[in-house]
Amino acid sequence: MPIATPPSGPPPPARISAKAEDRRAADQTVPLVVDLDGTLVTGDLLLDCVLALARTSPSRLLLLPVWLAHGKAWFKRRLAEEAMPPAQTLPYRPNLLKHLEAERRRGVPLVLATAADARVAEAVARHTGLFDRLLASDGVTNLTPERKRDRLIAGFGRGGFDYIGASAEDLPVWRAARKTLLVQPDADATPAVLADADVERMFKTASGSARDHLAAVRPLQWFKNGLVFVPMAAAHRLLDAEAMLHSLLAFAAFCLCASGGYLLNDLLDLPADRRHPHKRHRPLASGRLPVPRAVLMIPALLAGALGLAALLPPAFAGLLVLYFALSVAYSLRLKRITILDVLLLAGLYGLRVLAGSAATGIVASAWLLTFSMFLFLSLALVKRYAELMVMRAIDGDNAHARAYLLEDAELLAALGCASGYISVLALGIYASTDMPLRSPDQWLTTGAVCPLLLYWISHVWLIAHRGRMRDDPLVFALKDPVSRIIMVLMGGVLAVIALS
Repeated sequence: MPIATPPSGPPPPARISAKAEDRRAADQTVPLVVDLDGTLVTGDLLLDCVLALARTSPSRLLLLPVWLAHGKAWFKRRLAEEAMPPAQTLPYRPNLLKHLEAERRRGVPLVLATAADARVAEAVARHTGLFDRLLASDGVTNLTPERKRDRLIAGFGRGGFDYIGASAEDLPVWRAARKTLLVQPDADATPAVLADADVERMFKTASGSARDHLAAVRPLQWFKNGLVFVPMAAAHRLLDAEAMLHSLLAFAAFCLCASGGYLLNDLLDLPADRRHPHKRHRPLASGRLPVPRAVLMIPALLAGALGLAALLPPAFAGLLVLYFALSVAYSLRLKRITILDVLLLAGLYGLRVLAGSAATGIVASAWLLTFSMFLFLSLALVKRYAELMVMRAIDGDNAHARAYLLEDAELLAALGCASGYISVLALGIYASTDMPLRSPDQWLTTGAVCPLLLYWISHVWLIAHRGRMRDDPLVFALKDPVSRIIMVLMGGVLAVIALS
């Protein structure tokens, strides 16, 4: 009996059941509704608007209670009119954007439904080009989760839409949806949603790790706070246990206080940092650290700083409060005033030296303070110059950094180099007049430290001129091999001087 041979060619396509075809067709016609705050973007856009207002018109923050008295919807509308963050700078979730783009290609209707003001939602929709319909607060009605649910049911029917959200506040909407998609859900939302809703997919992104929290307070910047040890070292009292303890407490207090100031500065600088080629990777700018959490960290850090300051003389606490007040003034307004901003930065460095003196009771020499002032002014100027060089690579001849234009670069370099060299001169004069009259001290300072410092200042400005400085100059020094060698050599010489 002959054996039948199978037909040649590709196998026939598998038959798709009628139910599967109906399900696929339904998936393409059922709209996918997407929340905005904490879902499509990380963080809270209302808080972003408040921060933008604080940056552009800090005095108008006093009007917030008046606006809020008119209702939440009116409050959101006024904030959107006054200080709406640019949609292109918002921290979108890349994995969710890719999913929405794929769904749009499949023909799925996309709806952006948010409690944010309609102006904000429209800007996001224009920027992404993804959404067919918008639901948002309109200046009269605040789109609470319950109102959002009711509008979606009225438009699509109960179970006639799928919903993507992240917060426990979205539970009323999820319970009315056909399918639920979670985006980095908070701890309160997850159990309830998993129990009551048909969860189809969960989008997870790395967010708020311990490493992100640590990076946000800029631990590398704590190196600057080592300036509180300068009065003690200059007075040859490194082996004084009491002075060392007070200096360590002052150092810790300044670390906490300065970190609170850095967080505040980063919050106010969010739009600029998000478009910066390097700063956009910071935890806040990238969205890995939620803005509300950073806001809560600031008072916690300041409380810790004041607690440590209470263990030291009152003069230290006064200088610490002055430091933070100047930091806030710098973040809100003064950093946009040319020349004054770099003078203030230099002054904040110098305050650390004075605070070290107040903590230990060791009076700092006038020449030592003069040296510090000119050195820190040079470092502040090189920071602005380096920012201009970075922005030149992005914006070309139209580049600017803070209030400085590209044509100011040559003047900044001239002022910075001059300030740096004057600081070396002041150090030499300090060594020959105010230091204890020991010939080894004077010889080591003028013969070793001054040339090393002169070389380092020149090296830093050369690197900045070549456009290779991407960090704060002191942070750069910690990473730069040449700077590390110079610091080790100077540290060795200063240790010999202090311990002799």
